[in-house]
Amino acid sequence: MVANSGFNPALIVLLVVITVVLIFIVANYALYMYAKKTLPPKKKKPISKKKIKRERLKRGVAPAGE
Repeated sequence: MVANSGFNPALIVLLVVITVVLIFIVANYALYMYAKKTLPPKKKKPISKKKIKRERLKRGVAPAGE
Protein backbone atom coordinates (compact mmCIF):
# COMPACT_ATOMS: atom_id res chain seq x y z
CA MET A 1 0.00 0.00 0.00
CA VAL A 2 1.09 3.54 -0.73
CA ALA A 3 0.91 5.95 2.21
CA ASN A 4 -0.85 9.21 1.40
CA SER A 5 1.60 11.77 2.72
CA GLY A 6 1.08 15.50 2.24
CA PHE A 7 -1.88 17.52 1.09
CA ASN A 8 -4.22 16.83 -1.76
CA PRO A 9 -3.11 19.02 -4.74
CA ALA A 10 -6.70 20.08 -5.40
CA LEU A 11 -6.99 21.32 -1.81
CA ILE A 12 -3.81 23.39 -2.20
CA VAL A 13 -5.13 24.99 -5.41
CA LEU A 14 -8.48 25.72 -3.75
CA LEU A 15 -6.80 27.36 -0.74
CA VAL A 16 -4.57 29.50 -2.99
CA VAL A 17 -7.54 30.68 -5.09
CA ILE A 18 -9.63 31.50 -2.00
CA THR A 19 -6.69 33.38 -0.45
CA VAL A 20 -6.12 35.46 -3.59
CA VAL A 21 -9.83 36.34 -3.84
CA LEU A 22 -9.96 37.35 -0.16
CA ILE A 23 -6.84 39.54 -0.52
CA PHE A 24 -8.40 41.17 -3.61
CA ILE A 25 -11.65 41.95 -1.77
CA VAL A 26 -9.88 43.32 1.33
CA ALA A 27 -7.52 45.47 -0.79
CA ASN A 28 -10.43 46.89 -2.81
CA TYR A 29 -12.32 47.76 0.36
CA ALA A 30 -9.25 49.43 1.86
CA LEU A 31 -8.70 51.49 -1.32
CA TYR A 32 -12.39 52.44 -1.36
CA MET A 33 -12.27 53.70 2.23
CA TYR A 34 -9.01 55.59 1.59
CA ALA A 35 -10.40 57.24 -1.56
CA LYS A 36 -13.63 58.14 0.25
CA LYS A 37 -11.61 60.04 2.87
CA THR A 38 -9.07 61.74 0.61
CA LEU A 39 -10.85 62.53 -2.67
CA PRO A 40 -13.08 65.61 -2.87
CA PRO A 41 -16.82 64.97 -3.27
CA LYS A 42 -18.12 64.60 -6.81
CA LYS A 43 -19.66 67.69 -8.34
CA LYS A 44 -23.34 67.38 -9.10
CA LYS A 45 -24.50 67.88 -12.66
CA PRO A 46 -26.29 71.17 -13.25
CA ILE A 47 -30.05 70.74 -13.63
CA SER A 48 -31.30 71.62 -17.10
CA LYS A 49 -33.84 74.40 -17.58
CA LYS A 50 -36.19 71.91 -19.20
CA LYS A 51 -36.13 69.75 -16.06
CA ILE A 52 -36.72 72.79 -13.79
CA LYS A 53 -39.70 73.80 -15.94
CA ARG A 54 -41.15 70.28 -15.74
CA GLU A 55 -40.76 70.23 -11.94
CA ARG A 56 -42.51 73.60 -11.61
CA LEU A 57 -45.39 72.39 -13.77
CA LYS A 58 -45.77 69.32 -11.53
CA ARG A 59 -46.03 71.58 -8.47
CA GLY A 60 -48.53 73.82 -10.19
CA VAL A 61 -46.30 76.91 -10.31
CA ALA A 62 -46.77 78.86 -13.55
CA PRO A 63 -43.49 79.18 -15.48
CA ALA A 64 -42.15 82.69 -15.87
CA GLY A 65 -43.07 84.51 -19.09
CA GLU A 66 -46.24 82.51 -19.75
